[in-house]
Amino acid sequence: MAKQNSKIEIYDTTLRDGTQGEGVNFSVADKIRLAERFDQFGIHYIEGGWPGSNPRDIEFFELAKKRNWKNALIAAFGSTRRKGIKVHKDAQVELLLKAETPVVTIFGKTWLLHVQEVIKTTPAENIKMIADTVRYLKKNGRHVIYDAEHAFDGYKDSPDYALETWIAAAEAGADTITLCDTNGGSLPSEIQAITQDAIAKVGCPIGIHTHDDIGLGVANALSAIEVGASQVQGTINGYGERTGNCSLTSVIPNVALKMKRPCISKKSIRSLVDLSNFVAEIANLAHESRRPWVGTSAFAHKGGMHVNAVQKVAHSFEHSQPEIVGNRRRILMSDLAGRSNIVMKAQELGFKIDNSTPELKDILKDIKQLEHEGYEFEAAEASLSLLIHKRIKKVSQPFALEGYHVSMRRDGSTSICQATTKVRVGDEVAHTVAEGDGPVNALDGALRLALTQFFPKQIRPVKLIDYKVRILDSSSGTAAKTRVFLESSDGSKSWCTVAAHDNIIEASLQALIDSLEYRLLLQQPAAKKATKKTKARR
Repeated sequence: MAKQNSKIEIYDTTLRDGTQGEGVNFSVADKIRLAERFDQFGIHYIEGGWPGSNPRDIEFFELAKKRNWKNALIAAFGSTRRKGIKVHKDAQVELLLKAETPVVTIFGKTWLLHVQEVIKTTPAENIKMIADTVRYLKKNGRHVIYDAEHAFDGYKDSPDYALETWIAAAEAGADTITLCDTNGGSLPSEIQAITQDAIAKVGCPIGIHTHDDIGLGVANALSAIEVGASQVQGTINGYGERTGNCSLTSVIPNVALKMKRPCISKKSIRSLVDLSNFVAEIANLAHESRRPWVGTSAFAHKGGMHVNAVQKVAHSFEHSQPEIVGNRRRILMSDLAGRSNIVMKAQELGFKIDNSTPELKDILKDIKQLEHEGYEFEAAEASLSLLIHKRIKKVSQPFALEGYHVSMRRDGSTSICQATTKVRVGDEVAHTVAEGDGPVNALDGALRLALTQFFPKQIRPVKLIDYKVRILDSSSGTAAKTRVFLESSDGSKSWCTVAAHDNIIEASLQALIDSLEYRLLLQQPAAKKATKKTKARR
């Protein structure tokens, strides 16, 4: 068994196993960018792909040869030789050498079911395939990692044969034997027992490679480490086939911070959230908010009693400091909120407020009532800021929408939406009209056209960049209440607003008004009223 203070090696297979996940696809340029980021982070091994499977991976290895990797060893991935072929005549094995990586990882069969029914060979020939390939790669100067595919299912089927395959790889010179829970269906107790037997009998460092098919990918990897595995394979964000691989964004902080084993430096771990987001961005996938450690919800608090406790002693409801992985604490607002939620959230938003602020009671009442009506402030901090600002500062609206009209007309085969608005700023009124692709787009145009006459510098840069609608009570059919989220931007900052109404146009319009009020009252507090009287337009 490995010593409990020995280093745990991190082996990343995002560029190969991760790309087998649904919706994940990386170009060669993407893979190089990711590999460079992994190297910078301190990953020990980066599996670049299978040079025998496609031109993209061949090109990746050609580019990887020309780079100076500071922390990581690049690994090419492939299979043992085919049955009945001399290893030096197997084209796939030769491509592994041609990749010129310092590390070669090969997989071979452990489970007799696969030996006899999938690759259709004998148990003895399978063992020769493993040993011949490892020995040949070692003879050619490679650091060899042997991935024992279906290690745990194979062991449960025939322990003696499974061990025989692993011992053959070790005796042929493999530097690490990695036990793979390829189907992702094993339990931590099984992982530990089989890993312990391998460590006792194989005579070679043991690694672990798990999948998350029953939700235990990370737990199984940590279980193997607890009994002596010294290397863990996984992917960033758990990307991978079916339900994914063991997630390194959970493994790394758990190993380094919870198990206190040498792994990745604490300095690098402080950028774990950035790394997780970077990989999601390159993969063109939404970052999972509920992902442990690195998700935006990982340190988010909503219940009033919880927030009250966190306000007093942060670790009373947090297993770790969020900053240690580059995350941050978030206080959520809802009808479950208490006074502490408001105080901490308001302080987070920049308001000078504490438990003695007299307006707290009214703010809490407003929030609970609006949430009851269908509002949801968790992702709409601009609307929340506006509500708090108006209660504390007792400011009036910078403008008033006194009326609007939306109509549709058909021009040939094209439908055109037109909106008119009547906006008052102080004693002045602007009537404007605008056309758009739909009623919300037209109202947005007409409203901003009116306000630009009064606040040109503040309003002109504002653009609506996202619009989301959610039906809250679908059983009501077309009379259902609708919640609208808007995201607006001035080119450098963005903010989100929310509104709810049984009329989708009213909900959209209120969210638009909030967005523009937020810009005038909080983003640009020095907004000046127009000095010249504005002519009414139609």
